[in-house]
Amino acid sequence: MGEAPADERPRGLWRDADFLKFWSAESLSMFGAQISVLAIPLLAATTLDATPFEMGVVNAAQFAPYMLFTLLAGVWIDQNRRRPIMIGANFGRAVILGLIPLLTALDVMGIGLLSVIVFLAATLTVLFDLAYQAYIPSLVGRDHLIEGNGKLEGSRSLAQASGPGLGGVLVGLVTAPAAVLINACTYLVSAVSLLFIRRREPAPASTATEGSVISRIGTGLRLVGTNPYLRAIAGEAATYNLFNQGLWAVLILYLTRELHFTPITLGVVMAMTGIGAFLGSLVAGRLGRRWGIGPTIMGTMVIACAAPLLIPAAGGGRILSAVVVGLALLINGMGVVISNIQVISLRQTAVSSEILGRANAGYRFLVTGTAALGALLGGWLGGLIGLRATLVVVGLGTLSALVFIARSPLPRLRDLSEVVPDDGRRGERGPGPAPVVEAGDPR
Repeated sequence: MGEAPADERPRGLWRDADFLKFWSAESLSMFGAQISVLAIPLLAATTLDATPFEMGVVNAAQFAPYMLFTLLAGVWIDQNRRRPIMIGANFGRAVILGLIPLLTALDVMGIGLLSVIVFLAATLTVLFDLAYQAYIPSLVGRDHLIEGNGKLEGSRSLAQASGPGLGGVLVGLVTAPAAVLINACTYLVSAVSLLFIRRREPAPASTATEGSVISRIGTGLRLVGTNPYLRAIAGEAATYNLFNQGLWAVLILYLTRELHFTPITLGVVMAMTGIGAFLGSLVAGRLGRRWGIGPTIMGTMVIACAAPLLIPAAGGGRILSAVVVGLALLINGMGVVISNIQVISLRQTAVSSEILGRANAGYRFLVTGTAALGALLGGWLGGLIGLRATLVVVGLGTLSALVFIARSPLPRLRDLSEVVPDDGRRGERGPGPAPVVEAGDPR
């Protein structure tokens, strides 16, 4: 699938009406999703009195679809226009999440049913996320990827900053199920907004000559495994997600049961992740230009991986504990989002548009599939060795993610112009760095 001709786009994305519609629609759903990030675990922990393992199951339910459906979804997305898929996924998520307040009001909600609902909503999120990542290059053009991804990640960061705090207030005022209903409404409004984008999306490239579905799935996985840049960032992200989701599986239980945070305090502390992420989104482009893409990814992930080790050290009263945990989440959020903006743009540049859906699917299968395992691991460890000890173990484990970047060519990558799009056909268009243009070229 190609991208829209450059002359059809305004030079700056602030003047691109279609991008602004897309940005506003996605920003709204991001804010709604962040409300549920706090409301659903609180529903499980307080209303349903979940055990540490049950919290891990609920958390794993949101990642399991990435292991089960991502690869097939990537093939399907490459065969279809991406915007209609996003619209349908948002309508579906609105309906599914709307079941939570309904079933809770009927007094039939339990951990098993909540996990099923989370699983179904996450399945539609798989479709939305893969279509979303593949759609952006055709909407903004490859020359505006850093700018477009920066704006979208900025919105995500603001949502992370304000969503949990708002979620905590809403849970305190109107209960967790009602807060989830607000999230459902944001998906509904977002779907309607996407309907009004006028720029025609290019037709998908024909896949008639690409073999069976299995072979097309293999193309995406093979590309992630053989492209040196994709292999490095996939290995790093998969390892980080494994241990980071182990942390999040027990974090809310730790903060509410051992540090005795109220829902409002919890929301404020959780918002620090988003504040750090928003600050990171403001400087990500400048850091990437000044330090280079690869060094920026490496440096910021060192900070992001180390920061969570502050959390189990929190103590000395509720206020001091909140400050320490909030600082850890702020630093982590800043490091992750600076890295993510570089990584997303690198993935979109390193892969040819016609197989971007499959490549993203292969990537997401690997890096998000480990998150489900991590959530179960964290829940299991929490019941076995205690919540604080689990936070120490998974915090140390997160540092191992850095090995994949350090042992790759990524730290030497300065600019996206050095990357040749890879179409997965070895020998026809090579992956990785572009050839030296002239002798002495610093690339």
